Amino acid sequence: MTQPDDMLDDEHYPAYTMGRAAEITGASQDFLRRLEKAKMLIPSRSAGGHRRYSRYHLRLAARAREMVRQGIALEAACRIVVLEDQLQEALQRNRSQPRRQQAEAA
Repeated sequence: MTQPDDMLDDEHYPAYTMGRAAEITGASQDFLRRLEKAKMLIPSRSAGGHRRYSRYHLRLAARAREMVRQGIALEAACRIVVLEDQLQEALQRNRSQPRRQQAEAA
C-alpha cells in the first residue's frame, strides 16, 4: 500500500495548489494558466476541480518563466522547455541501458 511519504517523494505527485505553485516558481497564477492553455502543463484536478501541480510541473514552469523573462515568446519558451525535457529523458534512458546493449546496437 502506498504511504503518504511515498507519494511526496514522487516528482509527479500533484501536491501543490495553484497558489503555492505560483509562489514556489515566482510566476503568477495567470502565467500558470497560460502554460496550461499552451498545453505545456496539464495539472491534475482535485475532487473539487482545483488545479494541483507536481514538482515536475514546477520545474518546467520555472524554466519557462526564466526564458520568458529573458525575452523569449511564451510559445517558443514552451516548445524549448518541452524539447529540453524530452532530451533529458532520452539521455537518462541511454545512461540506464547496460553497455552490452549499446555495443550490440552499434
